Amino acid sequence: MTGVSETAPLPSTSAPIGGPLIVQSDRTVLLEVAHPQAEDARHDLAVFAELERAPEHIHTYRITRLGLWNARAAGHTAENMLETLEKYSKFPVPQSVTIDIAETVSRYGRLVIERDSENKLILRSTDAAVLNEIVRAKRIAPLLYVPEDLRGLGKLPDRYEIQAWARGQVKQELVKLGWPAEDLAGYTPGTPHPISLDNAEWNLRPYQNDAVASFYDGGSGVVVLPCGAGKTLVGAGAMAQVKTTTLILVTNTVSARQWRAELLKRTTLTEDEVGEYSGTVKDIKPVTIATYQILTAKRKGEYAHLALLDALDWGLVIYDEVHLLPAPVFKLTADLQARRRLGLTATLVREDGREGDVFSLIGPKRFDAPWKEIEAQGFISPASCYEVRIDLPQQERLEYAASADDERYRLAATAPAKLGVVKELVKKHQGERILIIGQYLDQIDMLAEALDAPQLTGATPIDERERLYQAFREGSITVLVVSKVANFSIDLPEATVAIQVSGSFGSRQEEAQRLGRLLRPKESGLPANFYTLVARDTVDQDFAQNRQRFLAEQGYSYTILDSDALDTAA
Repeated sequence: MTGVSETAPLPSTSAPIGGPLIVQSDRTVLLEVAHPQAEDARHDLAVFAELERAPEHIHTYRITRLGLWNARAAGHTAENMLETLEKYSKFPVPQSVTIDIAETVSRYGRLVIERDSENKLILRSTDAAVLNEIVRAKRIAPLLYVPEDLRGLGKLPDRYEIQAWARGQVKQELVKLGWPAEDLAGYTPGTPHPISLDNAEWNLRPYQNDAVASFYDGGSGVVVLPCGAGKTLVGAGAMAQVKTTTLILVTNTVSARQWRAELLKRTTLTEDEVGEYSGTVKDIKPVTIATYQILTAKRKGEYAHLALLDALDWGLVIYDEVHLLPAPVFKLTADLQARRRLGLTATLVREDGREGDVFSLIGPKRFDAPWKEIEAQGFISPASCYEVRIDLPQQERLEYAASADDERYRLAATAPAKLGVVKELVKKHQGERILIIGQYLDQIDMLAEALDAPQLTGATPIDERERLYQAFREGSITVLVVSKVANFSIDLPEATVAIQVSGSFGSRQEEAQRLGRLLRPKESGLPANFYTLVARDTVDQDFAQNRQRFLAEQGYSYTILDSDALDTAA
């Protein structure tokens, strides 16, 4: 008789077999969310893989070249990455993936940019074939000095001089060709300027110290920390480490003034040493804070404020919210390669797909602390995320169905049915500090009027914005209706509720920033609640899934609520 004995125990189906990951030959990795090891695997996998899809049960990651190179630049080896896959994989890791990871990681640093004894920029490699391939690339050759007698295949020098102005552009083109260079050419020290942390009553947190050390040891690069985790203090720590004239680029004037206030509070810098360079003030000091908008402003077709980049001998350039760095500034950044550069961001996701330019021109990721890890240490507030699905009335559904594709998102995002849900959530959280966030100005007007709450948009004067923010911090205003101008670099520590009524289509970076408004620890001790209102069975729901992808990668999950059941849910 063949088969299983009648008395033999059947295999258990209650416990998972193997690890939570399935590694596939196309470089995708599937994560089983319910597995006991899922959180540990997510933490280790996020070092070098990017989350692509995050439905309820199985999350899909992709291993990309840029992710591998960022991990390598941060000190992780191919062996470390493969150990992660092998440790958590349910099945053997495909041989092709093992080979691809090892070979891709080995490409980083095969080419090196350095200075020779005459202080000339040199592109060097121990692999003559790679260097010969690069020299003949149409977009690289004009950036190098290649004597005519060395252009043939018979002579293969192991180094070439880079045009003095082309350091950044060479790095950009090398990344596109798949051969990222390690930049060891050093940096101009800039004009020395004494800067120290004034920390008699406070200290940098351990992860902030680690971030400063990782940046300084690497020379230039990006520090990734969640909103509310003190990125400004990391910037101040870097300034105190480098002790040189510093140019700080920020998203808007409100952010510039918050940076200035924080530096005056946290460092030995005085008011006479910190200047603002914006649309209203042109004050150049040893530490100057400028907006991205002023750098990209044009007059008669020319950038009108480029002189700022050479106004002083900057030794450090800090890019706040580097994921928002405007595309025109990338060219300017290519011309700043001799300066140390520090990028600060909550997410390296760029909606324009130019993460490669951040990597090559600002620098690779030097430090990354997972959001949930910092939350577990008590440095950011725990948050619950909810997606509230709303049924459109029949007439609105018919109007939506009959509309053109480019009109459908606006119709769904601004559905009047959302107003009643907003009112219900405001009532539910009465007494808490509540932000209501929208994309469309007419919707913001409607919400502000219906709730009898002040509104804040791009048209709100700077002084009025600061007054409203301060009133919200103090609690004299508890509900504030805001547009996307409040997404970035705004310090509202006592906000405990955010209600996202509409957003920038499927923007992952925006979702991260909006949740980030709630993550600073609260004096009230109240937990954070983040609501996204979504019109069911529309593109609004499709875009919501994409927006939530980054936060799912950080370990946040969204509870789906039906608007009709709000009074008993959450």
